[in-house]
Amino acid sequence: MCYLWPTNLSFQSKKGKFAPQESDNIMMKKLLLGDEAIAQGAIDAGLSGVYAYPGTPSTEITEYIQGYQKATGADIYCRWCTNEKTAMETALGMSFAGKRSLVCMKHVGMNVAADPFVNSSITGVNGGLVVLVADDPSMHSSQDEQDSRYYGKFALIPIFEPSSQQEAYDMMEYAYNLSESLKLPVMMRTVTRLAHSRAVVTLKPQREQNRLNPVENSRDWVLLPVNARRRYASLIEKQEEIMNLSLESPFNSYKSEAKEYEMGAIACGNAFNYLQECFPDGIPFPVLKLSQYPIPTNIVLTMAEQCKSLMVIEDGQPFVEEQIKGMLPTECNIVGRLSGALPRTGELNPDIVKAAFGIPVLPHADVAQNIVARPPALCQGCGHRNVYEAINLVLKEYEGSKVFGDIGCYTLGALPPYQALDSTVDMGASITMAKGAADAGIFPAVAIIGDSTFTHSGMTGLLDAVNANSPITVIISDNLTTGMTGGQDSAGTNKFEAICKGIGVDPEHLKVVVPLPQNMEEITRILREEINYRGLSVIIPRRECIQTLTRKAKAKNKQ
Repeated sequence: MCYLWPTNLSFQSKKGKFAPQESDNIMMKKLLLGDEAIAQGAIDAGLSGVYAYPGTPSTEITEYIQGYQKATGADIYCRWCTNEKTAMETALGMSFAGKRSLVCMKHVGMNVAADPFVNSSITGVNGGLVVLVADDPSMHSSQDEQDSRYYGKFALIPIFEPSSQQEAYDMMEYAYNLSESLKLPVMMRTVTRLAHSRAVVTLKPQREQNRLNPVENSRDWVLLPVNARRRYASLIEKQEEIMNLSLESPFNSYKSEAKEYEMGAIACGNAFNYLQECFPDGIPFPVLKLSQYPIPTNIVLTMAEQCKSLMVIEDGQPFVEEQIKGMLPTECNIVGRLSGALPRTGELNPDIVKAAFGIPVLPHADVAQNIVARPPALCQGCGHRNVYEAINLVLKEYEGSKVFGDIGCYTLGALPPYQALDSTVDMGASITMAKGAADAGIFPAVAIIGDSTFTHSGMTGLLDAVNANSPITVIISDNLTTGMTGGQDSAGTNKFEAICKGIGVDPEHLKVVVPLPQNMEEITRILREEINYRGLSVIIPRRECIQTLTRKAKAKNKQ
């Protein structure tokens, strides 16, 4: 971590290296990732707990808070949750108690958390609650590039979308204050490019945490229809106030002279930076910098009166473009992702935005030719390798076999040299898809799922398979960590046999193996036996992730 101090001053924090300094209003500066700026902003806003399941590009937020807690001994709860739904519900519970909480996830995790997320706008909140969703345009490490702003609009709550690391930091205090003022959760949406880039951020004095102050009128939190109807009416009544707050937001800005223009632009969040790079000498037309939603309708209507055409620049789906097409006069031409002025898929960059405005793009250095592609691969020494070797070896004996995969580093088994997977859809889908395929008559149907993914979303599917005694073989490839996102704790470590037995798996068909080359004969024999058993069986290959094992060895050598 890099710290920038006033050149004529030097002093040591009593709170530890992560803590902001407070001395004669001198502000400390840090070089932070966007994720780290969000985390520090939450800490300095009086955070009491962060709840999350690791998922790129959101993981570093929780890891930073864990590092801060470890370095300072701060009273902030920051353990990983089993999945995003449990994270959202636990954060809501802390809010019920009157304290400020943060829940973090990547965009596909919002699908998992959607039930409590949407209902939290009906219950309302007590302590401030910020729902941080990190979207992944271009799908750098994701199954899709869905736009989480639609979830915020669906829940009828304020949405924030920072355009810089400093703004991300500043927004956290503002968002918590707004959440407690409106008694509603608020969403903050970021994207990969902002989450994983660095900038210097000026910090503010740290606010004390809220005192314990549980909800007194808990009837609002009991969503029986009679209460839910009343709460929903209250939410609708707040929409005018929420719109006015967006119109007055310090994070939205609009400047123009009172005259007509050929062109205007609406730049959302991080996309505002790309627009600025297109016009380094100043943008020659009106621009609405949009970082707080709902869309400030009055400003957009003013732009439509002044501009013949509006370019909407946004990372993700055409969230703003779609809405303003329905609110503006037809004579104002709206261009953006829907119109084809900007590409419909993928993340934006300055060159893409320049091309949309007809600005010449400087040629890039020639790309070297004849470079061999280097697709991602499982680490050398990874236990998943031995599992796939065994699967491929045994399934050669069965015509029509299918292997249903899941989300994790073991998904790389779909690529050469193994090419072992026939599907990978979402967290936990391997077991349920294998069951459905078996119900349809496919044999053998094999499911492979990782340890963290199994506790995230696989246990309920296994219960379905147990209840039907489905003729499927489930492989829980246990590397004792959440390997894909950097080695975070896995919720079920050392509990999988007990979990499977508790769910109802027959102990006679619950086997544990150690995936090593010298054990291949045993592994293939057990796999063959369990496939031939026409009922549910579970095999747990268990060997620690080679990366976490290496890190532990290095840490031990340093002691």
